[in-house]
Amino acid sequence: MRFTRASGILVHPTSFPSHYGIGDLGHSAKQFLDFLTESRQTIWQILPLGPTGYGNSPYASYSAFAGNPYLISPDLLIEQGLLEPDEAASARLPVSTQVDYERAFANKNRLFNQAFARFEERHGKDGGTEMRSFARKNSYWLKDYCLFMACLEHNNFRPWNTWDEDIARRKPSALKSVEKKLSGRIRFHRWLQFEFFNQWLDVKHYANSNGIRVIGDIPIFVDHNSSDVWAHSEFFEVDERGNRLRVAGVPPDYFSETGQLWGNPLYKWKALKKDGYTWWLKRFEQMMLMTDAIRVDHFRGFDAYWEVKADAPNAMKGRWVKGPGTDFFDTIYAGFDKLPIIAEDLGMITKDVIELRDKYNLPGMKILQFAWNDNSGNGFLPHNFDTGNCVVYTGTHDNDTSRGWYDSATPLEQHRLREYVRSSCDQPELELIRLAMLSNADQAIFPMQDLMGLGTEHRMNYPGTTDGNWDWRYTPEMLASVNREFLLHLVHISNRDPGLGLTDANLIVLEAEEAN
Repeated sequence: MRFTRASGILVHPTSFPSHYGIGDLGHSAKQFLDFLTESRQTIWQILPLGPTGYGNSPYASYSAFAGNPYLISPDLLIEQGLLEPDEAASARLPVSTQVDYERAFANKNRLFNQAFARFEERHGKDGGTEMRSFARKNSYWLKDYCLFMACLEHNNFRPWNTWDEDIARRKPSALKSVEKKLSGRIRFHRWLQFEFFNQWLDVKHYANSNGIRVIGDIPIFVDHNSSDVWAHSEFFEVDERGNRLRVAGVPPDYFSETGQLWGNPLYKWKALKKDGYTWWLKRFEQMMLMTDAIRVDHFRGFDAYWEVKADAPNAMKGRWVKGPGTDFFDTIYAGFDKLPIIAEDLGMITKDVIELRDKYNLPGMKILQFAWNDNSGNGFLPHNFDTGNCVVYTGTHDNDTSRGWYDSATPLEQHRLREYVRSSCDQPELELIRLAMLSNADQAIFPMQDLMGLGTEHRMNYPGTTDGNWDWRYTPEMLASVNREFLLHLVHISNRDPGLGLTDANLIVLEAEEAN
């Protein structure tokens, strides 16, 4: 399906300001949404919201369905009476442009245990009517996830295939015994999910009530050390003990000379098909509860995916294997009246991938940082967009910031951009934002770092690496410094305000508003 012509910002909730070492779903989330409203941006794109494991990557989650409990705002728990102000104050950390994962997790865990104890004092061990309703609505994944997390804690966060064999293999008598033994921690993790979804859906409602659509992100693969692989091992390339057999990655590309060895277990697509792709259908249902549209990460993997042996040192030696293709998407679309999807179609894209994308009229992605080689026919140049049914980005979470990119670009790339925009490019990030906004792409999205004119030190992720990623944050002062007039002007001249449309009458009204 095609999207309304609009524009917006890519920023993950962990990047919001807060006093607890990591961005959360408290008041700063709504302050960000107010900023979008003031600058007439109607898209907020996020990264996956799942609970993160080793490396803190949102693409390596303990669950494809659960929410990240560290996004829960202690300030909102105070408002519920589940925390005392002095308790929360003891967990405060200095405001910074980096997430302090270690201290934030330790402090929040202490607060959450205090809040959970008060919650059970009020509502009992079953959590009351709202908790029972939440558990019933999320029964497909919630029980397995909470048991998994309790067992993961009990085993010092070692991967599930190293646990006691009966539990790893989910022997019914062993599961019954451990459920009884760890019942308190199971209830704790159920409560965390209850609070996360209450806070997240409140933020999403606030966004929607202000005309802002939330674009979520669904990774094609899931982490091996997750409740999904543990609870549904029949759908993944693991042996009877849970050890990975074949894993995902990509061959050498723009981001890495040796490819990217992701390590996620590959799917047993025949088993998933036999089950009617139920796990995937439930996953898309969850995404449509949490967001308004979905960016499907590594879309090309549904046509063909790079298979690597689990013991390989890198992703160079692998093979392409045919994916589920149209059979999968026909089944998925049959389960929804409306399913707005954006295809992440970057990398080694073949004719078959393009045909799969276009069969379902899915918008692909255009990255302006990729446009400036010596080829005037480069498909990432705005004048070469063959259709408006696409999403144009200055860069993504996997790229350098636009200022950082320009500073390290080749002289040819810098020259090509300056020539294209007829500017000295003193602020290259704003030139790329302007190009994105004025392009024919239905949606124009740019990372918050680009609006703030930030350099490489504020980059979110270096693909193929495990350290120093996912920790960028902004401060309240940085948000206040963003040039709203710049955005408003571009919205007006590029016809990206869905509520207005570009007419002479509207332009007169807008000009009058600016004058005031």
